[in-house]
Amino acid sequence: MCQAGEVPRFEPFAALRYASDQDLDLVIAPPYDVLSDADIDELAARDAANIVHLDVPRERDGPDRYEVAGSTLRRWIGDGILVADAAPTFTIYRMAFDDEEGERRVVTGVLGAIEVTDSGGVLPHERTTPKASTDRLDLTRATNANLSPVWGLSLAPGLTALLAAPGEEIGSIVVDGVTHSVERVDDPERVAAIAALVGSDDVLIADGHHRYGVARQHCDDVRAATGRHDSPAELTLAFVNELVDDQLSVAPIHRLYTEVEGGALRAALDRSFLLSDVGGGAGEAVALAAAKERMAVVWSDGTAHWLDERPGVFDDVRALDGVWLEQALADVTHVVTYQHGVQAAADEATRGDAVAAVLIRPVSVAEITRTAREGLLMPPKSTFFTPKLRTGFVIRSLD
Repeated sequence: MCQAGEVPRFEPFAALRYASDQDLDLVIAPPYDVLSDADIDELAARDAANIVHLDVPRERDGPDRYEVAGSTLRRWIGDGILVADAAPTFTIYRMAFDDEEGERRVVTGVLGAIEVTDSGGVLPHERTTPKASTDRLDLTRATNANLSPVWGLSLAPGLTALLAAPGEEIGSIVVDGVTHSVERVDDPERVAAIAALVGSDDVLIADGHHRYGVARQHCDDVRAATGRHDSPAELTLAFVNELVDDQLSVAPIHRLYTEVEGGALRAALDRSFLLSDVGGGAGEAVALAAAKERMAVVWSDGTAHWLDERPGVFDDVRALDGVWLEQALADVTHVVTYQHGVQAAADEATRGDAVAAVLIRPVSVAEITRTAREGLLMPPKSTFFTPKLRTGFVIRSLD
């Protein structure tokens, strides 16, 4: 298995970018794992060079869809649609938006290549749910490229300040009120400073655990096939920003419970929580849960209860809603799925698609940091980092 030292290497690379005459609004896309078939159709129709033509091969496109993506990437490079930087660079990526309180915020990070390792330095922050699909691995093999980044959180202080000065402006787009802008950094001294700072401490994976796992598998495959331990597969594309409050917007991911009898679920929750009636039912629970102050359960009949921990029940348990729910329901057979939209989660319950929806509170940045430093893992789907990075600003070739 690919391994490294105690802290990860973070390196610049000759980024592949859309040519300067390309309208980025027509070619940049959301991450592949949030797109529906209708979304993909709409994006593909915007432009023949939209990134989804590379990043989202679908079964309906045929058994050779990955090979088609690979040949398309090579054709775009040959035709000058994508152009490589003349030297290794970093890319500053800023996301400017108004948060839920109406305050203007700018999340600033850097796109580079982070080391692939399973021996420290790059850390998961939550357990992952299994994914049987080899889609991302097949795509990586066929394109020999990293098309979309892992999102990492640097525990090294000072990264935000280091990225404050602008680089060479490449372009920007505005999507759903968020301005996504990218700037090239090619000054050797600044490139070296960024690499050294990120490489001085651990990086916590915020989003993209499966992508990082695919990168590890691809690294192992390349080593086995070539005997090389110095190929581009030793690293993978990553966006890294500093793990501090003003650089993160963390939303909760709510729980939906099925394959359990409602009475059994209610009894199990009642043993660990004080259930009190939410006077306005599901609608009131959604409105107040959006304030992120209390946990609530919405039942399939439209009623709702607040969930307040019973005194003493969780004294020796980490103060995370997801952990508390896992302990409370440990002896009850059930299936849990996840939904980050608070209204959507409640709707699934009241439509009868779930026995109940539990609306949880977001995890604090302090708790994320503590979990990382202690080498622990949160339950699956504990955090939802927003805004979502867009795909297509930077591609990293593995040639």
